[in-house]
Amino acid sequence: MSKYVAFGKITSHPGQRDALAQILLEAADLMKAYEGCELYIVGTVDDDPDSVWVTEIFKDAEAHKASLALESVQEIIQRGRPLIVGGEQIKLNPLGGKGL
Repeated sequence: MSKYVAFGKITSHPGQRDALAQILLEAADLMKAYEGCELYIVGTVDDDPDSVWVTEIFKDAEAHKASLALESVQEIIQRGRPLIVGGEQIKLNPLGGKGL
């Protein structure tokens, strides 16, 4: 299966999680119209006040890479960067399941 699947935890400066989440929700709105994106979910965890989680599925790695090159996505990345202190991403090799 060639899908690109990733789970990312993005940690904001203290008190900036909600502002970062709003920017990432703008990215989610952009991905609704991007054909290569099949899923883009932004969420938070109750006991982690400074992190935002993003779950994404793209048609393949090339579609993901192309999405990052979009001017509108680059603008969102630039606005979000000052709010971010770190992060981690887990890329998953999907084997199958509902929705895939």
